[in-house]
Amino acid sequence: MRPRIILGIETSCDETAAALLVDGKIISDRTTRQTMHEQYGGVVPELASRAHERLLAPAIDGVLADAGMKITDIEAVAVTYGPGLAGALLVGVALAKGLAAALNIPVYAVNHIEGHIWAVEMSLMGNRADESGCQLRRVDSPDALVEWLPMPFLGLIVSGGHTILLRVEGFRCYVKLCSTRDDAAGELFDKVGRMLGLAFPAGADIDRLALNFKDKPFYFPRARFTDQQPAFSFSGLKTAVSHYLKNHPELFDAEGNASDATRRMICRGVMESVVDMLVWQVGHFLAGGDYRALVIGGGVSASQFLRRHWERLAADYRIPLFIPPPQHCTDNGAMVAYTGWKMALAGIPPAIDSLAVEPALSLFKSLV
Repeated sequence: MRPRIILGIETSCDETAAALLVDGKIISDRTTRQTMHEQYGGVVPELASRAHERLLAPAIDGVLADAGMKITDIEAVAVTYGPGLAGALLVGVALAKGLAAALNIPVYAVNHIEGHIWAVEMSLMGNRADESGCQLRRVDSPDALVEWLPMPFLGLIVSGGHTILLRVEGFRCYVKLCSTRDDAAGELFDKVGRMLGLAFPAGADIDRLALNFKDKPFYFPRARFTDQQPAFSFSGLKTAVSHYLKNHPELFDAEGNASDATRRMICRGVMESVVDMLVWQVGHFLAGGDYRALVIGGGVSASQFLRRHWERLAADYRIPLFIPPPQHCTDNGAMVAYTGWKMALAGIPPAIDSLAVEPALSLFKSLV
């Protein structure tokens, strides 16, 4: 008997999230971003863990109340067990295991990156076609494994902790094409934001400032690898921004604050450099493959600046583009619940009692 009602739990970093899924459709979803990290300019692992301990149980109570359900209605739990912060992951996994034991229900161990891969498909549940007109196969049986996206597709997960490009031939059928050699794209945005005095996390502000700059920005370097090991790299861009700001003290006032004009110029230059690097590498693989769609997920995919360029790239290659709605680009419990549901439909066994967190979990290790 496949579980119909699944609770999803996500605590890999600084979002405390829970969601309820019924027959593959999200019916309630709550995510709380921990704002106390802003004063430190980055996530403090110990504070994140303590906040999850306070916030997770109320989040679960909240999604149950939103759905008009009782905790005994849950038929399975899906929880992120890696990658992420060890202490933060432990809070979610411990609660999931406790619920599973108390209710005598299975618990599915979900890889955080895999959740981002399928967040798009989750958002398409119940629709026969997406906005681009690409017809998607509708699965009416709740006991059938859903494959709504055209296969194979090129998947890009771009977030604060990950920048990875994949060939996806089906659920759990992934081929790694390339990843970052150093910083992730979202990590770069936070570091640049700190240089400019922006609040953490800085991605949304950098996106807004870049969109509001209409003049010619400063040109920052692009890293493009032409060897036999394609990859992304953003640390050189970070260093270039740092050197530029240090060499131009006139861009700051007496208190060391960057003006709005400076922020807009730098943010536009950084965004153009990032988008060129991402689009160049993605275009390289689209040109040499038989992909039927481009799928992008992760927190950075919420960027309106980047989305405009993805739309142009997909149009150039005449393939449909799929990006989740903004609330499901960032970490959320819905993507975890949905991935757990797909695992159940695929016949993947639930986790055993000895389930442990794996902070450095590879996407490919979790498939074994």
